[in-house]
Amino acid sequence: MINKQLENKINKYAELVIKKGAHVTPGQTVIFYGNTELDYFIEKLVKEAYKAGAAEVNVQWRNTSVSKDFYLNAANDRIENASKYLSVWADEYITDKKATRISVLSDDPDGLNGVDAKKLAANTKAVGAALKTVRKATMNDEISWLVMAAPGLKWAEKVFPELKGQEAIDRLWEEFLKDVYVDDDSNAIKNWEKHIEDLANRATWLNEQNFKELHYKSAKTDAVIGLAENHNWEAALSKDRQGNVFIPNMPTEEVFTAPDNRNISGTISSTLPLSYNGNLITDIVLQVENGKIVDAKASSGEEVLKELIETDEGSHSFGEVSLVPFHSPISQAGVLFYNTLYDENASDHLAIGGAYGSNIKGGKDLSEEELIKFGWNRSDVHVDFMIGSADMNIDGVKQDGSIIPVFRNGDWAD
Repeated sequence: MINKQLENKINKYAELVIKKGAHVTPGQTVIFYGNTELDYFIEKLVKEAYKAGAAEVNVQWRNTSVSKDFYLNAANDRIENASKYLSVWADEYITDKKATRISVLSDDPDGLNGVDAKKLAANTKAVGAALKTVRKATMNDEISWLVMAAPGLKWAEKVFPELKGQEAIDRLWEEFLKDVYVDDDSNAIKNWEKHIEDLANRATWLNEQNFKELHYKSAKTDAVIGLAENHNWEAALSKDRQGNVFIPNMPTEEVFTAPDNRNISGTISSTLPLSYNGNLITDIVLQVENGKIVDAKASSGEEVLKELIETDEGSHSFGEVSLVPFHSPISQAGVLFYNTLYDENASDHLAIGGAYGSNIKGGKDLSEEELIKFGWNRSDVHVDFMIGSADMNIDGVKQDGSIIPVFRNGDWAD
């Protein structure tokens, strides 16, 4: 049983997600993706969405245990081929109804351990192809979307192994609420407006520099990451084709853009575990030449990592470069979340796979073929992994070759 004080803050969170995060307005269709153990919280979100005037709310449920049974027992042809209804559903809800998508993360980071990595990769690829409409609409902000989190039991006990049951869940709730600026007294929406302004100022400065490339140097990473011609740095806010302003990630501490997938080279190493497809991948080391990953190693989950990279041609390169100060509030909490949404906001990170169209000026109105000419990466996957550290230095190289410090010792140089 959640205590009343915590319940009040959770209610504030649900309101914040709908009013400020997804910015649901009258007449919108809203889709929630969530684990069955979160039914009590999804119900709060559904009620808030209808209070905001949603015309229809659709919930897509999942269950990690059921998913694992599917991978362990289903016939291979059912794993390797996606159901036809997925494409029909995508056309109706994404193409026709322009639905707002809200993903509520809560799954056990180890929930699919023991599943054949090839089966995971095959199903991910098949479902990705069937839902290509969803991926494209999301990556190009044709619709509004939001990724957020709420604590599941296994996840909470993973993060806080000294705690069990409801005590672990409550502890993780408190951490989540703090990281999205929800507390007992202050106005969470006003807190976010100030936070968004601070991040926007960073993005503005980076866009003014118009860097040609970034040089990363730390004890683990030594790499050059070129930036796409006409690249555009973003932070916190996005706008969909219907003019709806939304926050794609809650929490968020990042300022991000698209790299030039033809101009990336060096050694890139992770500094935090990556939770992907129910498996933890640790100590990633990538060797990159001319924008392509030519070698990949990990101390655990290496097979899963290699299957991810083999998803398609674009998954051999990168689609996002993101700057996050090492001393961000999430990093300073000293909590390892085993979840990319939170851990990426404690660390600089890159994404294996596709780039967002909005990260190139005018990109939302360009075809994929036109975007590719700018070094924009195309892929059915987009997987962030963390590379930031207290000793990370980043230099920006301007078009005339002059060098401007961007990060020193893990934080903004200024």
